[in-house]
Order: sequence, then C-alpha cells, then structure tokens
Amino acid sequence: MDDHLLGWLKTLDEERLTRVLANRSDAIAAPWPRRLDTLAQRLGNGFAVMAVMRGLPLPCLEVAQASLALGDQVDLETLARFMGVPEAEVAPWVDRLFDHALAWPDDEGRIRVAGGVARWWTAPCGLGEPLSHYLNSWTVSADALRALARTLGLPHGPKRRTVTRVTEVLSNPGRVTAMIERAPEGTERLLEEFAWDGPIRDVDGGRFVVPGAPEKWAADHGLLFRPSWNVAEMPREVALALRGPDYHPPFTPCPPDLATVPVDPEAVDHLMTLAAPHVVERCAAMLENTAKVPLPLLKAGGVGVREVRRLARDTGCDEDETRLLLEICAVARLLAWDEPAGGLVPTEKFDRWRLDDAAARLRVLLSAWWRMERSSLRRIDGKYGTVLGDDPAGASVGRARRAVLGVLARLPASTACADRAGLVGSAHWHAPLLDQALLAECAPAVLEEARMLGLIAYDTITDLGRALAALDASAGDENDDSSPAVEHDPVLVECSTRALASVRRSALFGADLTAVVTGPPSTELAELLDRAAERESRGAASVWRFTPVSVRRAMDSGYTADALLADLAEVGAVPQPLDYLVRDVARRHGEVTVTTVACIVQASDPVLLAEIAGHRRLSRLGLRLLAPTVLASAMPAGKTLAALRENGYAPVPIEDTGEITVRRARIEEPQNGRLILLPGGRVAELEQPPHHLVEPPPDPHEHARRLLAGEDGSVRQQGRTWAVIGRMASRLPTAQQSLLGFVVDRGVRAAITLTDGLTATISHGELRSGVLDAWCEEAGDYLEFPLADIVEVRGTYA
Repeated sequence: MDDHLLGWLKTLDEERLTRVLANRSDAIAAPWPRRLDTLAQRLGNGFAVMAVMRGLPLPCLEVAQASLALGDQVDLETLARFMGVPEAEVAPWVDRLFDHALAWPDDEGRIRVAGGVARWWTAPCGLGEPLSHYLNSWTVSADALRALARTLGLPHGPKRRTVTRVTEVLSNPGRVTAMIERAPEGTERLLEEFAWDGPIRDVDGGRFVVPGAPEKWAADHGLLFRPSWNVAEMPREVALALRGPDYHPPFTPCPPDLATVPVDPEAVDHLMTLAAPHVVERCAAMLENTAKVPLPLLKAGGVGVREVRRLARDTGCDEDETRLLLEICAVARLLAWDEPAGGLVPTEKFDRWRLDDAAARLRVLLSAWWRMERSSLRRIDGKYGTVLGDDPAGASVGRARRAVLGVLARLPASTACADRAGLVGSAHWHAPLLDQALLAECAPAVLEEARMLGLIAYDTITDLGRALAALDASAGDENDDSSPAVEHDPVLVECSTRALASVRRSALFGADLTAVVTGPPSTELAELLDRAAERESRGAASVWRFTPVSVRRAMDSGYTADALLADLAEVGAVPQPLDYLVRDVARRHGEVTVTTVACIVQASDPVLLAEIAGHRRLSRLGLRLLAPTVLASAMPAGKTLAALRENGYAPVPIEDTGEITVRRARIEEPQNGRLILLPGGRVAELEQPPHHLVEPPPDPHEHARRLLAGEDGSVRQQGRTWAVIGRMASRLPTAQQSLLGFVVDRGVRAAITLTDGLTATISHGELRSGVLDAWCEEAGDYLEFPLADIVEVRGTYA
C-alpha cells in the first residue's frame, strides 16, 4: 500500500471520493472495503491499475509518462513546460489521472504517480534511470566517484555533495554540449544513438577499456554506465541534456480526424432488421446440423477447413458466417465436445436457448461475440486461423473489437466511417495500450463480423451496435459462462426486440411446391421450412421448394403427415399439390425400419422384405432373412439406411426405445459444475447457475459516505488477534484458531460451522468485543459471528 495514496484519500471530500470510486468500481466490488487503508490497497493493485490504464485515452498515458520522466519533484507548471503546452491543456488530463487514482497530488502540490503505472514503463519517454540511481549504486565505488568528479573538474567532497554536483553538471545542456565538443571523433554519434534510441543498448565491452575510444571517454565522463560487460545505459538527465531544451515529449490531446459520410438511417435500420433474424436463424440451423453430424476436432485442436465447408454447404451458410457462428456458439456454451459422438454437438443449454424468444437468443450470441477472445475472420499472413483454435493474441483481440466498435459509436448519428486507416488511428488513440499492428489486423475482421451480426451497416453503427458498445465495462471475459450485465441490459433488450420486430411468421405456399417468405423469416418458421423443404434463395425474400426427399427428411425427424400439414397450415394456406406430396411420401415412409443391432431391417410386408433381400444392388449389405419380416445386415445401420435410400426405399432409423431421437452432448456433471469444451480444445469445469441474477452495480456515493464515516469511527485494534481468538474461540483446536487468525489478519477465505449447525464461507474479518465481523459469501454482506459459537474452521479455495 502506498502511504502517499492513503494520505491523499483522507483529504478527499465525499464528492471527490465518489468520483474516484465511480471510475474504479473494481475497488468497491464485493467484499467491499470498510476502511480507507483497504481501499488504498485495492486502488494500488498492479492488475487493477493495468485494467484501468487500458480504458484511458492516449493523452492520459502521455501525461503519466512525462510525469515519470521528470521524477517525484514535478508539479503542474513544470509538467506543462516540459510538454511544451499551456497548463490549461494538461490540467484536465492530470485531473483524469487523479479521478482514476493513477496519480495524486501530495501536500506540496507535486504529482505522484501510482507504482503500478511506474512499473509499466521502465523507460518513460525512452529515458533511463536518473543519475542518482547509478551514482549511489554499489557498483560505483568511492574511488570511481572521485575520479568522475575529477574528470568533470569538480572539487572533492562528501559523497552526497559530490553526487549533487555531478548531477548538476550532467543535467546542464550547455555544459554537456561543450564537453562533447572536446570528445574524440564518433562520440557525438554514439551518444545521440543512446539519447534517442536508448537508453539501454548492447555494446562491445572491449571498447570501454581502449584509450581514446568514444565509449571509454563517455564512460569516464559519466555519460554512459555499464551494468554488465556488453550492456551500457545512459542516465535520464544526460539524455534530456542531449535532446536539448527544445525537446518535448509527444502530447496528443485530440483524436485523429476521421473522415465520415452521411448515410440514410432508414437504410441502416433496414439492414439491421435483416441481419439480426438471419444470424439467429442460421445459428439454429447450424446447431441442428451438428446434432445429426457431430463436428470432429483436429488432433492439434479446432475444426478443420473441410468440416467448416461441409457444414456451410449443408446449412446454406456462407463459409465466413459458419466460422463466426461456430466460435460464437462455443463461447456461448451452445456447442460442446461429446465423447460418445466423437465430435462437437449442441449442449443442453441449446435446448433451453431455442425455447427463448428470438431477441433473447440474439443477445446470447451478441454477448458471446463481445467477450470472444479471437477474431473469426482475422487474416494472418493472408490466411484464416483454425476455427476454435488457440489465438496467441488472446484477450487483446477482444479489446481491439471493443475499441473499433467504440470509435464508431462515438460518431454522430447517421454518419459512416469513410477511412479505415483513420478508424484504426482513432481506435488506438482511445486504447493506446493495444498493439497498433494487431489493431490494424483486427479492424477489417471486426467490421465484417459486426456486419453479419447486424451491428454495423454501410460502415456506420446500428442502434443494436451502439447499445452493445455502451457495455464495454461490463463485457467480462471469454471464460464467463454468463454475462447478465450484457444479456439483460435494458437498452440492449429494447434494441434487440426492435431488430427482430420485422420478422415474418407466415409463408406463401405455391402450387409449384414452393414457399416464399417476403422478408426475414422468424427462427421458428425457418426451422420448419428447412426441415421440410430445400432452401433455394435467401435475402430480402427467401424461397423454399418441397421435394419427396425433403418431406421424407421431415418425417425422419419424427413428423407424421397430419402433424406436418398442421404446422404448415399455421404459417400459410397449404395448396392441394403440397398436401398430395406430403401424404404420398407418408404412405411409403416407415414401410421399412432399421434397428441398430449391427443391424436389423424390418418390414410389415413379407413380400417387400423378400424383394429387398433379393435386390442385386443391396448384395454388399450381406442381408440374411431371419424371419418373414426381419432381415439381418452385415453393415452398420447408417450404411444400410443410405443403401436402401439410394435404391428407392424410404427406411427410418429406430432406436431401442422405438423412437427417433436427436443427439445432444452428454456432458459429465460433477457435484459443483459440469465439464464443457472451451475454444481451442480445452476442457474446464465451470459451475452452472440455475438462473441468471443481475446484480445491481455498487453505488459509489453510498460507499464514499460509508468509508468517510468509518474513518471517523472506532480505530481498528492491532496486534491482539491471536490473544482474543485464543481466549474467546475456546471450542476450536489450536490449528483452527490459527486459521481463524489468518481470516482476520490476512483476509483469507475459510468455512466456519456454528453451534446450531449453520455454516458460512467468510473472509476479511475483524474482531470486535468477542465477535468476528466478517464477509459472508452466502449473505453477500458483512455479518457478526460470536467467537464462542464457532465450533469448526476449515480451509477453502475459490
């Protein structure tokens, strides 16, 4: 914990502390801190600091770098002068750092930067360590320091005074320039390389011991220091002196210009209402296909190109769309590995998903895409990566996606981006810690994926995309099995409902055995028609054609003629030719049944079965007559079915139950969760909550008021933990008393049992008059537990 940060927090009023907590919601997440010293620890956490820095624009980080380059003695005036701009231009960005607790003013008005920020930049502005770091190092002996002072023409004195005098000389641009004018040839070029491209460089160590060499001269005059034989470093003050008084670090207070063009908002809305239902419909079709034909994985992980193309062909999807939907379904846990099936098949979550309304289904897909840590359509060296394969960029891809969509969300309504390069530059300004090359690589893929999902149209963001982009802070990561903050956001709910409001739930059936849907079909309508007919076209209007094969496929899935005609009649008027076709196929359907006993062919008509047994083209099946209505086949059921169908018969597969079943992922369900397949072939055990609960966000104002009130209250007792627990928790053995002490002193997590048999999982405890005041996970609040009533303490793990 930084004592300076704690001191600053104590000086804040309620309004300013509320502003800090509003920007640092991570610091007041449950279990929330009860005192300012605990808050300071959370605010200074290195991982939390990095997460906050990723959300700050470029000027904030430029100001932070400049402050680090000037050291602890920098104030606002000095910082503005160093950056070459008026104080008024720097002040808002410094205040923004203060509001995020990444920097704060001390008692003398100097700017102190958080340690987590300082650890990110080992060489801020390309500058090395200060001279004091080298001159006070154990590697510089007293004799070496005196020799340096003598070389610089300084009088001998105490070490501290000598260090100060040497620093004054080497920080003076005029004296350093005059010194270099007398240096050996090549010294100036050597020092310029260190000053602008350093501060640490590999060198030839032998050159530092050759009399008259530039390297030796620079080291003798304190312009370079060598921590090891082949590495040299230039101190910060020397580099600034060489760069000269006209040097100013970069400062970009305004984002780069982004060329835009006006677009018709009605056209944008129209494309959104076409794309949104289409993606839900195609996703359902793809998952239904994998239920019938599981997707195998490559030995190296992921789904092969051949399988992706086969799935795209079977479902009528574009190949790029198939790649995207496969990865979205894996992140959404709608698709998982099933060992008996030997491939990826829909999970039980898919069965629940398909029963939801279309808008809820769409939000599940959008939430998964928003969290996904890979880009399905990103090309590396001109090639796509493996579907569901590991992506070394990982979480950076997700941040790049949110940065690109965030830039489009900031554009005025009814305007589209007209400059892809400008889009990348603007995204980098808003997310400067992202690698710019990765951002440029991901941006085209992000735009194409977002277009398929209805988030972008004509290079402008739709209302659906704008609602999703507003949830950047609530995105979560790919391993979150649910993101209620995204899926249940009120604005996104409204936009997704509107995006699907124009779907068609009826079809026009023609006498030529076609069905036409004049608009985006609903998922239910598309599933029905895909099951019973062949899709011939899609777009503003979709066309299906009924054939004997397609109707037989519907009956293979469990339909009877009456049930199929009844479902079709609910979505349109069924013409007589279609009625005749369905009933004609139904008359022959099921005349032959196939049972998997490796395998048995059955029929109610002995003459028909005798005909099959004598069929020359079926001789490869090795059919044997077991009874007048039973044939045994030497081939598996799948090959027997295919052979019979190729020769004009219409058999159906029958399971042991006598019914046709749809395959689903049979995933082990351990006591505390279930195994699921993560993208990249990894398997993890994740807990499955019975339902999603949307937790309200913490109220910064309430927490600020509570923290300031707590500072005015009783002071925490220190140093008495073990004595109090040993005296009051008399029911516990010594080892369990020690564990309870760690709950108080170190905030560890433990499970306790009380005399009445109640159990609780606690952490972050405090002792108060024989009572343990600790965070209870089951209650979601701090509760008091009498020490005398605790009969057992057990270690537990998160």
